[in-house]
Amino acid sequence: MLLHTAVILAGFTGIFGKLISLNEGLLVWYRVFFSALWLFLILRISGIKGPGSWREKFDIAKVGMLITIHWVFFYGSIKYSNVSIGVVCYSLTSMYTAVFEPLINKKRFVATQLLLSLLTLFGIALIFHFDASYQVGIVLGVVSSAFAALYTVANERLVRRYDSRVINYYQMVGGTAGLGVLMPVYLRFFPVARFIPGFRDIVWLLLLSLFCTVGLYILFAESLKRIPAFTVNLSFNLEPIYSIVMAFWFFGEGREVNFSFYMGLLFVAASVVFQSILSAREHVTPDNYS
Repeated sequence: MLLHTAVILAGFTGIFGKLISLNEGLLVWYRVFFSALWLFLILRISGIKGPGSWREKFDIAKVGMLITIHWVFFYGSIKYSNVSIGVVCYSLTSMYTAVFEPLINKKRFVATQLLLSLLTLFGIALIFHFDASYQVGIVLGVVSSAFAALYTVANERLVRRYDSRVINYYQMVGGTAGLGVLMPVYLRFFPVARFIPGFRDIVWLLLLSLFCTVGLYILFAESLKRIPAFTVNLSFNLEPIYSIVMAFWFFGEGREVNFSFYMGLLFVAASVVFQSILSAREHVTPDNYS
């Protein structure tokens, strides 16, 4: 129950991006800022202490810029296209991870991961080639998934040394500070009429940061205590499906996409299914039956 609630919350991330009227840069800055505040309260209440040195804190915080930049491009993809396009492009994260992880960690490439990633890439190419109206959004989504993969690889090292809540807190602080420094330049090229969100946007931002960032993390962590990591990761493959169903329901995006979108989505879904089957076979050992 906790796990699937977490997956549904993850699916709402794109929905909030469509509901909030701020541009992608301001949206993400307020998201990381409010998330940092929520996490600060959680750490104070729970009494968890962070790293002792400022160097360690900075090393964690700078990784937060990767997820922050990912969110900027992700929400940009949604703003310039729609939720469905944004979450489908996010599926390319596995392809980038299959390439980045061996390069960064100096491991061997896994042929099956690369082949399945190419299947996903072919699906995205179908959508890009035939649906010219969303090409800017697709390009932003492709870049977004690259930063998501880099964040995953970098974060993998941190979780071995620190409490996840501490990691998330300093990463949200790093994202708030880093994006805040870049914001004047960003707004110079992408000017806005107002910087302060209205009441409705503040409500959506508080919900986004509390439930889809902090709450999602807590449910994810609690799920890992009771369910194998493989099952958790496998369940999160449903996130794009949930997001697309919600987008069709809330915003009627089913009328905006054409046949090429569904064909591309079919290839992306096939890649996820094949990856799930291969991963299941790798994890099925005699011990699993005891």
